[in-house]
Amino acid sequence: MNTAVSYNGHIILCFNSGSSSIKFALFQCRGQEETLLAHGAVERIGLPTGLLRVFGTRHEPLTELNRSFADHNIAIHSALDTLESLRLPRPEAVGHRLVHGGREYDSPIIVDLPLLASLKKLTAFAPLHLPAELQGIKSTSRRFPEIPQVACFDTAFHRRMPEVAQRFPLPRDLWHQGVCKYGFHGLSYEYILDVLGKAARGRTIIAHLGNGASMAAVLNGRPLDTTMGFTPTGGLMMGTRCGDLDPGLLLYLLRENTRNVAEIEELVNHQSGLLGVSGISSDMETLLAMKNGNPHAAQAVEMFCYHIRKHIGALAAVLQGLDTLVFTGGIGEKAAPIRHSVCRGLSYLGIRIVPALNECHADTISAADSSCRVMVVPTDEELMIARHTYRAVFRG
Repeated sequence: MNTAVSYNGHIILCFNSGSSSIKFALFQCRGQEETLLAHGAVERIGLPTGLLRVFGTRHEPLTELNRSFADHNIAIHSALDTLESLRLPRPEAVGHRLVHGGREYDSPIIVDLPLLASLKKLTAFAPLHLPAELQGIKSTSRRFPEIPQVACFDTAFHRRMPEVAQRFPLPRDLWHQGVCKYGFHGLSYEYILDVLGKAARGRTIIAHLGNGASMAAVLNGRPLDTTMGFTPTGGLMMGTRCGDLDPGLLLYLLRENTRNVAEIEELVNHQSGLLGVSGISSDMETLLAMKNGNPHAAQAVEMFCYHIRKHIGALAAVLQGLDTLVFTGGIGEKAAPIRHSVCRGLSYLGIRIVPALNECHADTISAADSSCRVMVVPTDEELMIARHTYRAVFRG
């Protein structure tokens, strides 16, 4: 990568690896200031029709590459090659989002061999995500062996929840084996709280709604509960994930439908949610466009909003009221009809939105006299990774 250009801060590269995609971003960090230099994604990893795109500081397209990326190792190196070809600065540190840190890791940490060995033991807790994320760390290490890397855990934010919220009503020995509510989307929640600042005082529910969806109840900046549980499959209905189910249903499917564990895993993670109910798509934009003419699409959207309202009511009970409701994530930020439908049933919590403000995605969409403020705040997990990495490596 280009080293001729002078920069006035530390260059941080961030990776956010999913099961079949990798998002990345390059930042310049100095003190409390961060500047985005480039960002992009490698999509459809493992499929014949892969796509790599990079965008610049103002989100303008810089390059696009259409070809197959067989695995995450190839995808990581392709992303690094592309950033170098664009003469972007060489990173001085690399931060990675890791979906799971277990009970032990409650804050970002510089990667070393003992950490990697410990995280490998956690892959059974997150088999869809952790192997790819660990591969990303190893691939980056091969490319930049001298550069520090930092692991930023999505579960860390929720480690401050009260034990009563973290425990499942199961025998106590399972708690000691690590069976508990971990919660996810923690980096997104951290970023939203950073943006809100003093506005996060009081009783807040943050709704991170995207293909993966969860919510968190936060009191004066401290998490009290969240909707996702032991895995990212639980909680709300999502794009392809079912959310909460009666465990007896899974026993029934195993016993009577003769489905094996792999088939059940495929069902609850990839065939359910919006896709399963609609029979059409997991994409909310597609379903909203079709719902007036397709009853299955309409039902999927209605169920999605119903489950969100139900969980908001439960989290409001945990908080003993509600002062602020925040929508974030791809659906939360962009789907005005979803926000309208969710809020329409929450007047008992003092929620009343202004349709015109909602339609234009205003920062605050609630009425001036609404006792609960409703906000739309875009999230930025990659920036949160950059902040954590900068603090861990350069500020100690």
